[in-house]
Amino acid sequence: MSKQTKVFHYNTLPSLVTRLRDDFKSGGNDFVLLFAYNGTGKTRLSMAFKDAGKKTRKRPFSVGDHVDQPLTITETVRDTLYFNAYTEDLFHWDNDLKNDSQRVLRINKDSHFFDGFRELALEEKIFLYLEHYADFDFRIDYEAWTVTFSLGEVEHVKVSRGEENIFIWCVFLALVELTIDTQPGQAYDWVKYLYIDDPISSLDDNNAIAVASDLAKLLRRGKHKLKTVISSHHGLFFNVMFNELKQQQTKSYFLYKSKDGEGHTLRATTDTPFFHHVAMLSELKAACESGLLYTHHFNTLRSILEKTAAFFGHDDFSECMGTSGDEGLHARALNLLSHGKYSLYEPREMLEDNKELFKEILDSFLARYAFALPELAPVVAQVQPAAVNAVI
Repeated sequence: MSKQTKVFHYNTLPSLVTRLRDDFKSGGNDFVLLFAYNGTGKTRLSMAFKDAGKKTRKRPFSVGDHVDQPLTITETVRDTLYFNAYTEDLFHWDNDLKNDSQRVLRINKDSHFFDGFRELALEEKIFLYLEHYADFDFRIDYEAWTVTFSLGEVEHVKVSRGEENIFIWCVFLALVELTIDTQPGQAYDWVKYLYIDDPISSLDDNNAIAVASDLAKLLRRGKHKLKTVISSHHGLFFNVMFNELKQQQTKSYFLYKSKDGEGHTLRATTDTPFFHHVAMLSELKAACESGLLYTHHFNTLRSILEKTAAFFGHDDFSECMGTSGDEGLHARALNLLSHGKYSLYEPREMLEDNKELFKEILDSFLARYAFALPELAPVVAQVQPAAVNAVI
């Protein structure tokens, strides 16, 4: 086991995407796992990965094209089927405000996500996944492009946001299954990559484990045909995926924003056991040493203490505060200072007295629990610029 894992720096999203795609093309991997906190830019990265697979090509007019098309047709081809926040936005509610009775979920039929969706009638495939997580039924109207939900005898039920998300997730799983089984010339034969970003934002831990296990089973079946990137901020989901895919050709990384705010850094998690709270502690320690402490760091520290307390079976995080003799004071201060509405997107630097208090709490905690904190010094990555989309 190596003592120090290199961290590579990428100034732009395209250069980071080039690295991820190269893990498949040159590295021979089937899966890439990324752990990243909210606000890191996971969704933007997923879209940049998708855009890198778009190419423009010219082909001759063929049977099946509209008669008013030119003899040479220019079209955009793509290679990535993705699931992220934009996927969820392809569905929206019509609450029937006039009559308050015919509530339906409308589908954006113009998206390439649904190419071939109508002809394939995927209800059965969707339901086989949905029954694992929910007890409601659904019906898709392909003429109106709507979804109607029912619960027992009750029609036009408006399901919760979490239930809506799990339904959309099951639609995606059905499409992935279809893609694995598709033949050349059929719908979704263009998919070479899957990019899945945070599919379980509204699920509890039990469903998180179930979703991860079901997804891993499906992806292992399709690894001969599809390469997959999965990014998540959910530690439990990440660790289940890591364990489910560790016997496969898999690369796993810890992705986070560079300290200077320019670009991202990528740290491999294959040489050392992955515990994201250890990486967070390393970040907090580095922030203390640099003096660049912000108010949201109190929230992060409290989150770590709560996870530590849960691990040791304590009822309250204050029982893990350290042995400095000021545990009661530190607990009250952390309880107060971690409840502010502190934003990662508009960080505020701590006042000097709060910086000292934060350092005391962190040092006391680290003195009690001997974490082996990883070095996170970035190395500039030598990455070739992404190729310009070619005309084929």
